[in-house]
Amino acid sequence: MKFVSTIFLILVNLTGCVTTQAPIEEYTLADAAIKSAKSVQAVRYSAGYWHQAEEFFRQARILYREREYEQAKDLFIQARIAAEKAENSARLLRQKTGDIL
Repeated sequence: MKFVSTIFLILVNLTGCVTTQAPIEEYTLADAAIKSAKSVQAVRYSAGYWHQAEEFFRQARILYREREYEQAKDLFIQARIAAEKAENSARLLRQKTGDIL
């Protein structure tokens, strides 16, 4: 009986040690969204969203390096969303002004 309870305790401890995986997909998508926004001059046409995206991405990379993956994942997602808004806003403004994309 002691052997069974020891095995049970070991298994319980091992399941508690599962770590969060690195948010590689979120990192990649956020980076791509920022590059895409940059390509349509979002920094000029949609500065608010652009700076928001940059700040979220900067903070997420710091957390990523510190292996705070859950928090980094959330910030990468926010960075991607802000970058997509910056890109869309910049495209619309450029289209309205007749600027060629």
